[in-house]
Amino acid sequence: MINHVKTAVLLGGLAGLMMGVGFFFGPTGLTIAFLISLVTIGGSYFFSDKLAIRAAKAIPLDDSQLPKYRAIMEELTQRAGMPMPALYISPEQQPNAFATGRNPKNAAVCVTEGLLRNLSWSEIRGVLAHELAHIKNRDILTSSVAAMIATVISYAANMAMWTAMRSPSQSNRRDNGNPFIILGFSLLAPLAAGLIKMAISRSREYAADRSAARLIDDGEPLARALEKLHGFSQQITSSVPPPQASHYIINPLTNRKLKFSEKFATHPKAEERIRRLRSGEWRS
Repeated sequence: MINHVKTAVLLGGLAGLMMGVGFFFGPTGLTIAFLISLVTIGGSYFFSDKLAIRAAKAIPLDDSQLPKYRAIMEELTQRAGMPMPALYISPEQQPNAFATGRNPKNAAVCVTEGLLRNLSWSEIRGVLAHELAHIKNRDILTSSVAAMIATVISYAANMAMWTAMRSPSQSNRRDNGNPFIILGFSLLAPLAAGLIKMAISRSREYAADRSAARLIDDGEPLARALEKLHGFSQQITSSVPPPQASHYIINPLTNRKLKFSEKFATHPKAEERIRRLRSGEWRS
């Protein structure tokens, strides 16, 4: 229920943001912004899973491929009393994984080739339990909408910066003689976008870690996996687009140079997640 409320608030915020941007362009701009908001919100709800899979360049798992991967997922879904999600493999060499989909009946789990090559099956089981927890907790859609909002905010900030850089006479006519407001927005909006993504990501990762440990009644496999994944994320560069990074179990962009706003799109510190798993806090 909490995640449903979060999603509704975020979707409402997305629509309001788009209408606010459209306001600068008069009645026509408002109309266009309204239509775009409807399309974007609908796309966020129905196609967020497809966007994430496409961004990862993932392919569906064939029935004859990786029987151990499929067997673990079947065991975990039976334990959790959930339907089997679609299984995918990404060619990414950085070990990582993510889940996507608007609900348990329309969900997918994707692992990278790097994950399958560098982790033991016990550790992979911990990772898969974490991703299944995201699906069961129904927080994937919330994250997808937050990523969409952050993208729109960043786009609006770039547009504002471009407007503020125009000649004073043009800025006065379009912005009621106050280009400083637009310039301030262009500077503060990326910070807001990063904080939105960071707040959503931190809470959901801790919750998924806790749920995963409870599902397999052991926090150690996931703790070992997080140690390895964090190390590899600092060594191997990922091609994951920044708006999609929050879907992954470990931030795939750790060693990439990012724009100021993108530096906030981070997960909780791996060390703290590992500490919580090994301390047994998930049992309470």
